[in-house]
Amino acid sequence: MTANVRQGAHDHGDSPCGEVPTGGGAPQGGEALWERERELRLVDEAIERLCEDREGGGSLLVFSGVAGIGKTRLLQEVRRRATGRAAVWSARGGQTVSSVPFNLVRQLLQHSLLAMTPEEARAYLGERHDVVGPALGIADPGGRTADPRGVIDSLVSVVTRLVQADWPVVILVDDVHWADPETLDWLAAFAKTLDSTKVLLVVALREDEATGRAAQYLKSLVDQARPAGNRLQPLGPVAAAELTRATFGSLAEDGFCREVWAVTGGNPYDTVELLSKARENGVRAVESEAGQLRGLNAASRGTGLVERIEALGTRAVKLARSAAVLGTDITLPLAARLSDDMPLDEAAAHLARLRAARVLTGPDDDLQFVHPLIATAVHESMLPFHRTALHGRAAELVMESGRGPAAASRHLLQLVPDDDPRVVAQLRAAAREHLAVGAPEAARLCLERALLEPPAPGVHAQVSYELGCATLLTDPGSTVRHLRAALEVPDGLRGTTRTDAVCRLSQALVHLDQLREAVDVVDREALLLDEGPDRMRLQGMHFMWEGIYARESNAEGRSARLAALADPLTGRDTSERALLILRAFDVMARGENAEHAVELCDRALVNGQLPPGLGWTDTEWSFELLVMLGGAYIFSDRLDRASSLFTEALDVYRRQGWSGNHLGVAQAFVGYVKRRRGQLRDARGMLREALRIADRVGSRMPLHWDIVCMLADTLLAQGEVREAEELMEQYAFRPPYPDVIVLPDAAAVRGRLLLALGRRKEAVDELEAGLVSLTARGWHNTVLAPVHGELALAVAPDDPDRAASLVATARASAERFGTDTAVGESLRQAAAVSEGPYAASLLARAVTYLEHSPCSYEHARARVEYGLVTRSRKELDHGLTLARSCGATGLARRAATTLEEGRGLY
Repeated sequence: MTANVRQGAHDHGDSPCGEVPTGGGAPQGGEALWERERELRLVDEAIERLCEDREGGGSLLVFSGVAGIGKTRLLQEVRRRATGRAAVWSARGGQTVSSVPFNLVRQLLQHSLLAMTPEEARAYLGERHDVVGPALGIADPGGRTADPRGVIDSLVSVVTRLVQADWPVVILVDDVHWADPETLDWLAAFAKTLDSTKVLLVVALREDEATGRAAQYLKSLVDQARPAGNRLQPLGPVAAAELTRATFGSLAEDGFCREVWAVTGGNPYDTVELLSKARENGVRAVESEAGQLRGLNAASRGTGLVERIEALGTRAVKLARSAAVLGTDITLPLAARLSDDMPLDEAAAHLARLRAARVLTGPDDDLQFVHPLIATAVHESMLPFHRTALHGRAAELVMESGRGPAAASRHLLQLVPDDDPRVVAQLRAAAREHLAVGAPEAARLCLERALLEPPAPGVHAQVSYELGCATLLTDPGSTVRHLRAALEVPDGLRGTTRTDAVCRLSQALVHLDQLREAVDVVDREALLLDEGPDRMRLQGMHFMWEGIYARESNAEGRSARLAALADPLTGRDTSERALLILRAFDVMARGENAEHAVELCDRALVNGQLPPGLGWTDTEWSFELLVMLGGAYIFSDRLDRASSLFTEALDVYRRQGWSGNHLGVAQAFVGYVKRRRGQLRDARGMLREALRIADRVGSRMPLHWDIVCMLADTLLAQGEVREAEELMEQYAFRPPYPDVIVLPDAAAVRGRLLLALGRRKEAVDELEAGLVSLTARGWHNTVLAPVHGELALAVAPDDPDRAASLVATARASAERFGTDTAVGESLRQAAAVSEGPYAASLLARAVTYLEHSPCSYEHARARVEYGLVTRSRKELDHGLTLARSCGATGLARRAATTLEEGRGLY
């Protein structure tokens, strides 16, 4: 049978038939399938749902089993049954190409995309063209490292759009256990969207052959399949007898049939190969000749299979071995060139013998092995030095064809280390190409192999550095190991590269919640440098990590040193601008003076815009720096500037296809700016989406703490106390908090929740601990961390003097900071622990400040509380209107209930 899976086989022709008929009802026009009634019923039901359900009908079927059990044959039958009712796309994994990123995705999609002109493809893919085009091989990669999560998510969107043009669609993916990690990631993500599409995804795999991350992706697929547990079983004795008689005729004796089943264990591939071999050797289907079957079966697998191929002649073997090394994209001319430049007519003659022996199948420009077992046996039968030599020659041919180092890298990975600087250079170049298409795992394999070559002494540290950078977004633990190794090489990394390695190492340590070690790393390196840009960059990193370290021990000293270093700076380069931002955040958090904080922020910008080198996707500085810039604006009442900054981040990340941790940060802070503006409904939606992004990236990351805290703060503002409680319980949001600071302050938000739940003693404990922590850090911004006001409410029933002292301290801090929100909120909090006319006068002043604040919810809350204290219908009406506009349902309900009752209002 022929095959065309290399470019996706969007036609309705034959699919590869490496595995043979296995049971259950003879399909019309095809070979019989034995003992697969249940599986075929599932297939028929899935196709029926797909074609009849107008709204969706998509689903996932996963069939698993050992080699030769009939998975490919079953997928072939799925194709036959779907043809005429749906478009069928197909792809197949290969053992020798599992390191080729996006291999199976390209098989599925290139057929459609290559039919378009470059202009049509760009128009069709729109803003995602530059993200997915390189991954799909239809566009050259850019010079920047692509975000792996963004590429996967963009591919999901692209496939969803492509299938809309050709609904319904059946996608068949065979031997997915040999798929590359990038395809597996995409499959797992795409499978989650099937309920809302008209796509039937059918996957065949061997569960026990994958390890590591691949095994995790496969488990995700198996868990999503419904029904689960579709593991194909061997044929029973009856089916084996029927298959034997279908081959030898109805007179095949029972004893012979039983021996066929006993020898093969009911494995369909082994059964058909054995029966074919028996016929070729003139064995009669009688019990007296059944003894020959075991020897013949041995010749159908492993060394016996290789011996059968060797019987075709040495030149045929050479061609078969070349095909095994190529693995995919096998063409007769290429296999002939790899076979010591065998003449094409001679190669065609040997190919005919290999086809007749059921070794290779397919047209000359798209050859495949009849079964993966054959390809594996041929590849492993070669002596190591011979196999390595063929892979080396294959790499040369790929490079000569102009396809570049990345295409040749799967062959380079097979070479025996030989101290060859040319191989090191090619592997490094391949890694850069892999990173540019969003395949850090492929880049990692190349660079790890380059280290084994090994590189020359002067290059070794550079390769370790590149390897550390390659894994920063996906595996910070590996980044730490490799960058430490690079930095430890004597006379290795120098100058700016060494400084960059130290900064990236500190970033990775922060991502691993090892913030103290991150600070120590940059400090040790800074001591070795003279004054200059590199030392200033390290000093900036030091202050940044200490600035977000929740347990720093000398906050006053750090702040003084930062002020001395940053205040004279003008912002002439990125290091100076970074220090200005860090100083601005420190001024804001310490509540020193809001205008000074904003002036420092503005000084770090160029005409109000982020300067070159400090963009959201620039790598010299971590994105935490720009989060601190935005935070300084947020809590200094410059919400318009914070909104512009974080909206730009969201736009940049979406446009460039970044959809991992970075997108989650941007989404969260855009949402939180809306919370501060009083747009609570919008904030809630955006923060829920940010949480979904964070959940997809990982669990219990520093980002989770921020998003959960922001969302809980928003829910409490809306009056959704129980939902806020459930959120914090779901994400175990409770002490001990991480080493990295949480914005807004974690203790303040959780303390407010505990008060709302009536758990006053717990609230006091939480807020007292928060106050100790804030005092140690020198944080006195009462908007960022309104612990004094919340604690005053908690202790007021038992200790009114303490409550009065707390709100007095808060008022003094707020007035020093000087924003309308800070002063207005401090007055409202003071009123909450006061009574009578004094409380009313405080609230009147609070309303005056807060109506000029950009924080509409805080204004609404003060208005309602002022109306309640003064019993003013006018103020309650005004507060109710504001509360409803904000989406503060709890506050609005409180005002509306009082207005409806009307008692004592004037």
